[in-house]
Amino acid sequence: MSPKRKDAPPPPLEAQLCYGIYSAGMAIQRAYKPLLDKMGLTYPQYLVLNVLWAEDKLTVGLLADRLALESSTLTPLLKRLEVSGLVKRARNPKDERQVVIALTELGKSLQCRAGCLGTSLLEASTQTPDQLAELNQEVRSLRDAIYAQIGGWAPPG
Repeated sequence: MSPKRKDAPPPPLEAQLCYGIYSAGMAIQRAYKPLLDKMGLTYPQYLVLNVLWAEDKLTVGLLADRLALESSTLTPLLKRLEVSGLVKRARNPKDERQVVIALTELGKSLQCRAGCLGTSLLEASTQTPDQLAELNQEVRSLRDAIYAQIGGWAPPG
């Protein structure tokens, strides 16, 4: 792809990679929605729970870092998860400035039910597991390369 003039108009929306990735993300969320509705979750809540299923009892700051979000964006979502009985928020006894988020038993129990999301995506995509894994790796590599150039976020290690 040759460099474009800075004052040139953008290519048509369908030709833009950013739109392709964005709209694919929206399609995935729409495929997940009926299943998440049955669990009483929104997609952002599912993402938070997914991080906590991998590593419970994280500070709000670490959780925000893992999701590439600002803590202030995450706080209202965490409050709703707490009201739903899926997480507990507590001050870190080692540093009162930090709030630690921990799964409740109810929050932990949703992990087994959430396995259906991957199956749903596999069926809706008409791709093989290997094709989806390769695509996921390519998209993550693109994300990491962009962040390496612009700064601001590092993928969880």
